[in-house]
Parts: sequence; C-alpha cells; structure tokens
Amino acid sequence: MAAHTNEAARPVRARRDNNKREDLLRIGVAVFTEKGFHNTPIDELVAAAGVPKGSFAYYFGSKDAYTIAVIERYAEYFNKKLDRILNDSSRAPIERIRAFMDEAADGMERFTFRRGCLVGNLGQELAALDENFRQALLATVQGWQRRIAHCLEAAQTAGELAPDADIEGLARLFWYAWEGAVLGAKLEKSRAPLDSVREAFIGQLRALGPGRAVAA
Repeated sequence: MAAHTNEAARPVRARRDNNKREDLLRIGVAVFTEKGFHNTPIDELVAAAGVPKGSFAYYFGSKDAYTIAVIERYAEYFNKKLDRILNDSSRAPIERIRAFMDEAADGMERFTFRRGCLVGNLGQELAALDENFRQALLATVQGWQRRIAHCLEAAQTAGELAPDADIEGLARLFWYAWEGAVLGAKLEKSRAPLDSVREAFIGQLRALGPGRAVAA
C-alpha cells in the first residue's frame, strides 16, 4: 500500500518540480533582460521563485548552466514572437518587419526602457568570457537572422525587393543595428533610437526595390 502511494505521488512531485523550474526560468528571463548576469545573485532568483537556495542546484547545478537554460528559453519565446509577426500573410513582407520593430519598441516603452534584449545584455557581459555562453548567444542571433532572411526572401518573391539583393547581409545588418538601437533606447530612455533604425532599414529596403540597381 505504501509503495502504491509513493508511485501515485511521483507524478504530482514531478509536476511540482517542473513548475518550480519553469518559474526560475521565467524569472531569469525577466531579470536578466533588465539587470544582466553579474548584477543578479542567485539569492534574488530563488527568493522571487519562492524556492530554497538548495533547490536551485537541484534544478540546474550551477548559475552557468542556469544561464544557458535561460538563453534557450528566451530564444524559444522570441522565435515564437518573430514567427507570429514575420509569417503574417495579411501584411506585405517588408511591412511585417516594420510591425516587429513597432511591437518591440512598444514593449520597451511599456517597461519604461528598463528592459532591453536578454541576448544583447548577456552578449556584452559574457560572450568574451566563456565559449559556451558565446555559442548559445550566437546560435540565438543566427536563428533570428534566418527568420528575417526568410521574410526578405518573401519580399523578393512578392516583387518588393530586387532579386539580387544581399538577403543574408541585410538580415545580419538588421539584427546588429537593432541590438545597438535597443541599447540606445535604454541609455536615452526613449524609443527614438529604435524608430531611427526602423526608418533607416525600411528606407534601405525600399531603395533596393526591383526598379533600383543594387550596389556592387
């Protein structure tokens, strides 16, 4: 009877453990997006999740392993957001990119420019210090670049962009310009840097329309 009771309790305990782990990841995404890695002690994370400090080691082993898991979770969240906007067939492809920038700028404004991009924050802090962090962050950005590139390919198919436009180069330019604008928005506490990049990038895409020559 006792054995049967223990067996029945295991799924409940597993769900509870998984929920606490998910809480820690969710909190990590929010806090790292605002404060970064070095300014976020483990004590703050476990207190926010309402778990003992020993549970942190049980779920993740170390802060480094936790941070990799947070990066992966943030990538999953952001990929879904990008897919929702960039695959929206009700808009022309270039307008989908504009819609993403507008929504992201609105989100920063909603949090009074305290929160930026988790990948941008951690990239500045950690990419030069640890190869595992660098690879996880780079893989995330490259996934975002591929999504923008696919949207730009759709723009070519729709006749919005010249067939010989450098899709990969434009996608890379977009993300590094956008990450810089996110940092600028935090520094200025204004969406002006984001709006500037939006207008410059959309203007460049319009200039690369099929009726215009593409520079060599």
